[in-house]
Amino acid sequence: MTTPTLRQLCANAIRVLSMDAIQKANSGHPGAPMGMADIAEVLWRRNLKHNPLNPKWANRDRFVLSNGHGSMLIYSLLHLTGYDLSLAELKNFRQLGSLTPGHPEYGHTPGVETTTGPLGQGIANAVGMALAEKLLAREFNQEDLKPVDHYTYAFLGDGCLMEGVSHEACSLAGTLGLNKLIAFYDANNISIDGDIEGWFTDNTAERFRAYGWNVIENVDGHNPEQIQAALDAAKKESNKPSLIICKTVIGKGAPNKEGTHHVHGAPLGADEIKASKEAMQWPSLEPFYVPEEAYNAWNARTTGQKVEEEWNKLFAAYKERYPELGAKLEARFNGELEANLAELADQYIAQLQAEPKSLATRSSSQNALNALAPHVSSILGGSADLAPSNLTMFKGCKSITPNDVAGNYVHYGVREFGMAAIMNGVALHGTHLPYGGTFLMFSSYAMNAIRMAALMKLQTVYVFTHDSIGVGEDGPTHQPIENTEQLRLIPNLSVWRPADQVETAVAWKQALLANRTKPTALILTRQNLEQQERTAQQVADIEKGGYVLVDAVNPEVIFVATGSEVDLAVKVAEKLTAEGKAVRVVSMPSVDTFEAQDQAYRESVLPTSVRKRVVLEVGSTSGWYKYVGLDGLVLGIDRYGDSAPAAQLFDLFGFTVDKVYDKVSQYLNK
Repeated sequence: MTTPTLRQLCANAIRVLSMDAIQKANSGHPGAPMGMADIAEVLWRRNLKHNPLNPKWANRDRFVLSNGHGSMLIYSLLHLTGYDLSLAELKNFRQLGSLTPGHPEYGHTPGVETTTGPLGQGIANAVGMALAEKLLAREFNQEDLKPVDHYTYAFLGDGCLMEGVSHEACSLAGTLGLNKLIAFYDANNISIDGDIEGWFTDNTAERFRAYGWNVIENVDGHNPEQIQAALDAAKKESNKPSLIICKTVIGKGAPNKEGTHHVHGAPLGADEIKASKEAMQWPSLEPFYVPEEAYNAWNARTTGQKVEEEWNKLFAAYKERYPELGAKLEARFNGELEANLAELADQYIAQLQAEPKSLATRSSSQNALNALAPHVSSILGGSADLAPSNLTMFKGCKSITPNDVAGNYVHYGVREFGMAAIMNGVALHGTHLPYGGTFLMFSSYAMNAIRMAALMKLQTVYVFTHDSIGVGEDGPTHQPIENTEQLRLIPNLSVWRPADQVETAVAWKQALLANRTKPTALILTRQNLEQQERTAQQVADIEKGGYVLVDAVNPEVIFVATGSEVDLAVKVAEKLTAEGKAVRVVSMPSVDTFEAQDQAYRESVLPTSVRKRVVLEVGSTSGWYKYVGLDGLVLGIDRYGDSAPAAQLFDLFGFTVDKVYDKVSQYLNK
């Protein structure tokens, strides 16, 4: 039996650490780390540009483990190459409080570029990262000095390519020619249920060629020379992203289980681990043992520090030769916004309050973009083929095309899920602030990527228009009933449903300036809304998510309304006031923002002493009972809509002044 080479020793270090950590945790997925260990050795030891001592170095290559269930692969790599991830953390795999959770988590483990696990989204994130790199390079690189020059690498498996979001994102990546994106496909033909021939027989190579990718197939995923040759060829491609299809054996190195679904998602067991180490000629059967020779060969701290220092010299020369561009690029690397943005936003909001207009809030949103977006150099807009309806294009924005990436607006096509997942990758890159639009109804398509943005604390903005039965004749397929409430259920997502152009401008201000560690969803109307009268203090209080819009001495009933129903609540309150009723109207454009205020403020808006409460919102009623109690009145819609002109639908569902007045009067007279 021949002695393992140094490369084999290094690859087997990944296998051993993965086997032992999963066995100790008694859960996990050893198949992918063991099957992709040889590919990882080629990429991470010989090609990846990174510095373990500075995981946030701006010009590092990005690495995405799209098949995130194989998390011990990336944890092993981070540990071996010298990131701040100790062996003790690997021994604590999947345990409470560890830096090695079951799936990689961005912001939790140093060196992890994105949270993966929901298959397909990792490669979509990688598309976003590669897009951000290409846009930034086009904006700042000069012929003589190119401070933006890095690759985005992704590992993905059969499961990622079954998920529809990967098709959406990879199709757009091919169209836009993202040549700095290189994906390694772990083609092992196994998923949880077994051999994939029964459910996945796509010709993946031809499909990706049809997308416009450079496809390198029939690579032996356990042959370092073939892997390196494929990678070299991918790097030479200047117009297309590359897919390297590596034929691998899942669980490679486990003599009795490799190549079967039994190794996919369960510990190997003590006997199989012993047999594996013996077959590898591993120098010790002791759990988590890695020889010093392997550690020395893997350690990337010295080389990483040297590469970053060389880039620092290049960037210093760039800043000296191009001082204005250098300052701007440094601000972008640091995620900084323009210093005068808050002042501009406040001036714009004051102007709107002084010049009342009746507008659809989707139009108010576009106006806010026109006023603010030109002053945000990092902004990157987009829409899922609905720009004329979402009104997401602003004055001075420029479309990105395959022939010209010198723009700031992405036409994502009819790809809502792909758009949201790509936006996550753009935000993760750290140099752009992305927003994207679609109809509120289609937020359901994008929901899991929105959830991932909230989980990762990313600043992304979703422009969701056509927010109710006000869509009218398009009917129940396009009339969102449950969607706003679904979005409100996502932790760390700020949801705003503004009542007029002033509240819409405040919502945009919050999305840009306040919500730096959370995504924001703007819920906007198709129909015009009357602008409400406010004092300066009321305008200021909009930022608190809920505030008193109309008040009375010793109110006996409180109305809470959002969006298009605020004006309705005000008009009903006027009728009740004329009868001698004391009515308070609370506009609550953002429930989550209101709930983040201190108890004293919330009590001042919704005093517990006032038991009679009414909520008006054209949508699901389920989330509102926490404000009115079981005896309160929630006027909403809990069934699907109908196809008819909007005015007829509002009458049908009881959202007119007279019909709401009648219901509230009955409630108050109980």
